[in-house]
Amino acid sequence: MSKPPIIKKQISSGGVIFRKSDNSIEVALIAVRGRKAWCLPKGLIDKNEDPPVTALREVREEAGLHGEIIEKIGHISYWYFVNEDRVKVHKMVHFFLLKYIKGDTEDHDHEVDEARWFQIDEAIETLSYRSEKQIMQKAKGMIEGLGEVS
Repeated sequence: MSKPPIIKKQISSGGVIFRKSDNSIEVALIAVRGRKAWCLPKGLIDKNEDPPVTALREVREEAGLHGEIIEKIGHISYWYFVNEDRVKVHKMVHFFLLKYIKGDTEDHDHEVDEARWFQIDEAIETLSYRSEKQIMQKAKGMIEGLGEVS
C-alpha cells in the first residue's frame, strides 16, 4: 500500500501589464521551458511581502517592466505534483492589472527564455494555460472599462 502524498500550499502573485500602442492595447507575456509555454509573469510571495508588491517585483524581474497597479484582476488555483517527493501542491496565484511605466522586455531575468509585447487578443490566443487566458480576458474587459482604447 502506497503512502498518501504530502500536501503543501503555495501562494504566488503576478500581473498583466499593459500599454496603449496606436489604437490597440499591448500586454507582456513571458516564455518559459524552452519557449514551450507562454504565460503571465508571476512568482512566489516572499516573506513579509504582500501580493501587490510581489506582482510588481515579478513583472519587473521576469518581463523587465515597471508598472503601477490599477486593481486586482482575480486569482486562479490549481494542483500539481512533485513526483519524486510524492508531494501534492495546491497553488493559488493572485493577478493584478498594471499600467506600464517604463522598462524593456530585453531586461528579463535568467528564469525566462523570452519576454515580449503582444496585442491583447493575440496574447489571449498565445497563452498556454486556460486559467491564464481567462485572467487575460477579464483584464481586457477591465482595460476597456478604463477607456484606454480610442
